[in-house]
Amino acid sequence: MARYTGPKAKLCRKFGENIFGTAKYDRIIGKRKYPSGQHGKNMRRKLSDYGVHLKEKQKLRSTYCLLEKQFRNYFFKAAKASGVTGDNLLQTLERRFDNVVYRMGFAVTRMQARQFINHGHFQINGKKVDIPSQLLKEGDIVEVKPQSRGIKPLVEAMDRTEVSSPFAWLSIDKENFRGQFNAIPAASEIPVSVDLRLIVEFYSK
Repeated sequence: MARYTGPKAKLCRKFGENIFGTAKYDRIIGKRKYPSGQHGKNMRRKLSDYGVHLKEKQKLRSTYCLLEKQFRNYFFKAAKASGVTGDNLLQTLERRFDNVVYRMGFAVTRMQARQFINHGHFQINGKKVDIPSQLLKEGDIVEVKPQSRGIKPLVEAMDRTEVSSPFAWLSIDKENFRGQFNAIPAASEIPVSVDLRLIVEFYSK
């Protein structure tokens, strides 16, 4: 599947915040609090109404490392479901397998989590799953495959992340290389700084 392979720091500077979570991007933004490019530092142009909506949509899409077609499909499925469209969208993105692996601290970034999953290092409820987009359900158990527990990049990633989960909807047992997706979180619990209303308006025009 196609994915973004450009400089991640450029995206963080574009949105003015660290959307990937890695500490080095905080340092980069701290030094350069303006978009990249020749005119980034002196750019004073005010965004149009469309530009404001587009930027918010792009920020959420880039945060979860998705391409436009996949993100758009998630939106229209969220719009058809009962409930608030923006909340449905965010909850669906949070249930993605690659995101859950990242949130559990088995990877430093979502992109790294996706790579681990693609290489077959994880299983759900005892069965190997190599599809990063699979949506988890309440009670699902995520584990590192026994054969993969000595892999250096994975062990290093676990050492760099928190021992216990800071998220109420996840529980982690790093000693046994496993975690549980306890519940679908409320949209208000998900630590993503986007205005969902603008994203809904963008696709509704």
